[in-house]
Amino acid sequence: MKSVAVIWAMFLMVALTLLAGCGGDFTSPPIIAGALNPSNINLIFVVSPDLAYDTPGDVQPDTANLTSQGLNRSLQMASYLKHQVLGERNATRIYTLQPMSHLQTANNYPDMTAITYIQQFAMLNQINLTGAGGYNSPLYTANSFPLNASYADPALGEQALPYQGLEFSATSHNNELLLGTLLYFNNPGFYVFSAPWETVNSLMATLKKQYTDLTLPTAYTGSNQVFAISITPKTATTAASASLVTFNSNLTPPASYPVLPAPVASAACPGPNTTPALFNITATAGATTTGINTNQTMYLIRHAEAHPWSGWDDGNFVAAGQWRALALPNALKGKLNPAPSVVYSIDPAQLYPGSLTIAGNSNFSYVRPSLTVAPYAIANNLPYYLVSEFWLFGATSPADMVQYFFFNPAFSGKTILLAWEHGHFPPIITALLAKYPNGSAQSVPSWPGTDYDTIWRVQLDGSGNLTVDNALCEGIDSASLPVTAPQL
Repeated sequence: MKSVAVIWAMFLMVALTLLAGCGGDFTSPPIIAGALNPSNINLIFVVSPDLAYDTPGDVQPDTANLTSQGLNRSLQMASYLKHQVLGERNATRIYTLQPMSHLQTANNYPDMTAITYIQQFAMLNQINLTGAGGYNSPLYTANSFPLNASYADPALGEQALPYQGLEFSATSHNNELLLGTLLYFNNPGFYVFSAPWETVNSLMATLKKQYTDLTLPTAYTGSNQVFAISITPKTATTAASASLVTFNSNLTPPASYPVLPAPVASAACPGPNTTPALFNITATAGATTTGINTNQTMYLIRHAEAHPWSGWDDGNFVAAGQWRALALPNALKGKLNPAPSVVYSIDPAQLYPGSLTIAGNSNFSYVRPSLTVAPYAIANNLPYYLVSEFWLFGATSPADMVQYFFFNPAFSGKTILLAWEHGHFPPIITALLAKYPNGSAQSVPSWPGTDYDTIWRVQLDGSGNLTVDNALCEGIDSASLPVTAPQL
């Protein structure tokens, strides 16, 4: 019991630092009429659509993805939240659904709508972090914000409560624990939650147990509704009190794919005299490749722009990356042949093992690969799956990934678009080559740290023979992407 108490005390200390330092205002704008009072503890619930509760036209019934209309609504909702609900102030923390906690349709598609629905809002906030030097390195402020989506059950992945995401079902009581922790610290601010109506309804019902005079909605009223429970902090002489504030954004998003406010500049793909240098790796199947898939193509792409400063990281990408992610469907039109039939990425509820610094860098949910390809899946209405069977940052991750994708007959004959961590691509290809006779003798080039545009293509022919090249690219110029998010 003593050790449990010590761990809990350490958690409280770390969480208090995070809750106080990760968000907050960098300026103090005047309160906009109707916006929430920054002196209160504001728990803001954004209702993301799912197959059970959605505004008509926001969700694809066959893939459970957002539609183009639903994506447009999320982009417009971001501006509404920032201006009308938060009064231009910075979020304190953003929590979103663990996608694998809500599998939909007979195909068990993860619920990526909740995290995609709040991503643009994250890009309208700012975070101030250090770089690789840690405590003594300069601070860098970027338009970006971490999304807390991590698992709360250690059996499902590395975790710490301050980074916990929301579970779709309330049976584990982890959502209640998260709310209780926020109320325990009694820190004013804006705590934003993005989840389906079922989860939002349960969260608000949990709060009513403590604030019994709250009058809460009893039925789903559409994706334009935002619910905020605004709590006056308790003091030495007064108890906390809570009130419900309901916002109606009245959004009418178009059904076509979002049009960026300005075109993104194009970039040339690698050539004989460009960086990165072109390569073409081949390996012939043999006895050691027994069980290898056949007639499979996989396009490996890196997550969008994320590091404006060396070592700067919050698990998300920065605003320039939002431009790339939203431009990706149009950028890739006609470039991938054969075209992808399914999209994959790493589960964003996996926790990245960071280290705490005074500026707030710490462990965070690794959301950026999955959010990079979400718009492509939406625009093309493709099945979108997440890999949660192994930990991305584990020592055996490259070998696990090879076994998962290239020795699984379910992927034979498939064409896959995969968003991943770029530093893992060379070890993955090295691990794949090790399955081939004399494959280990071949060297795999590194992926340059400044390169967000290149595509590695992995092909297995009808006999399982391997070809890997980097002749393709997205064709988006990183240097010209704006440092602030597109306003839509």
